[in-house]
Amino acid sequence: MNNDWQAQDPELWQAVQAEATRQEHVIELIASENIASQAVRAVQSSVLTNKYAVGYPGARIYPGNEALDRIDEIARTRAQDLFGAEYANVFPHSGTQANQAVYAAFLQPGDRILAMSEHAGGHFTHGQAHNFSGQLYDAQFYGVDPTTECLDYAQIERQARAWHPRLIIAGASAYSQLIDWERFRAIADDVGAYLMVDMAHIAGLVAGGVLPSPVSVADVVTSTTHKTLRGPRGGMILAKHQYGAQIDQAVFPRSQSGTLEQIVAAKAIAYREAQQPAFRQYAVQVVQNAQLMAHVLHETPNIRVVTGGTVNHELTLDVRATGMTGAAAADLLYSVGIATNKELLPLENGNTMGGIRIGTPTITSRNFSATAVQEVAELIGTVLNYPHDEAKLTTARGALQRLTQQFPATR
Repeated sequence: MNNDWQAQDPELWQAVQAEATRQEHVIELIASENIASQAVRAVQSSVLTNKYAVGYPGARIYPGNEALDRIDEIARTRAQDLFGAEYANVFPHSGTQANQAVYAAFLQPGDRILAMSEHAGGHFTHGQAHNFSGQLYDAQFYGVDPTTECLDYAQIERQARAWHPRLIIAGASAYSQLIDWERFRAIADDVGAYLMVDMAHIAGLVAGGVLPSPVSVADVVTSTTHKTLRGPRGGMILAKHQYGAQIDQAVFPRSQSGTLEQIVAAKAIAYREAQQPAFRQYAVQVVQNAQLMAHVLHETPNIRVVTGGTVNHELTLDVRATGMTGAAAADLLYSVGIATNKELLPLENGNTMGGIRIGTPTITSRNFSATAVQEVAELIGTVLNYPHDEAKLTTARGALQRLTQQFPATR
């Protein structure tokens, strides 16, 4: 930010600088966060923010969109190429809006949907009562096997046959194991339902080739463009070609008006970055770092790794044996410089949240070494097991600050 802006609005400038400092000095383990490149960040503050683009390329409401038409086509084509999709809509402002548009395209109010329970790792936009999706549509939820804490496809199939949903949703917000897209496809076909996959959390790992892609299997796929994809905060929809027209209409004019063209351009940059060999190496490293943390924490007293490990970027820790709730554990970790978030445990009764979710996208973007990742995991174990030992907490703070200085956040 330039000095003129700093002088014109010092109050806001100081707040922004405080956030920059926080990001530099906190070890970010929130699974849904990452560090966008300088190119992604730069285009978001470009002249594109000045132009109102309503409608689709070639059919705009306002004149003067020649350059924006090119940007939109570049972004759309890159999204299709990156994920092998027949159709892409890169206009949704968020993952939630992408989901909203898909529901509008495929469902009528009151139609039945079947999705993963929030208690098993599902997202609240998949039919929860406190969200528009649960208020507009009739939702039923599937969970996980109580022993393995993994999806029980036979049970899901039984539920689908009894419920007869119009739409089945696969994909999760906090699930650390593979999801069998083909099995979901078979279940959807068996009951005559559409299959939607929300891959917001794993889109970067799919793009990087380390997780199976749902794009050729599902009728429609939604995602954010940040998280593991490491782009700007936004949403996208990928689908079979035959659904393109109805999804386009569901995005505009049914769900939103003007697009955020500076964000669409940033998405285009992120798609291109994700096509490079370095990004594929990054995706591999994200998973390796998560598995290393899971291994260390699995051996840590009073901490249980849900499902026993991870195949993606995140893991959920059951911290109840420490005597803390997930919220208390997250607050304690943040007090020493580690950011996590409270999380529901599979089949947990009520909403007490006895777990925390951690993820490795950001520390991988910071190029944390394997030794550093292991040290962070060990420090998590120490802090959670000695919440009242000020000497140990002080030592942990010092070690974590050393790591943030060794591996800066700037990309």
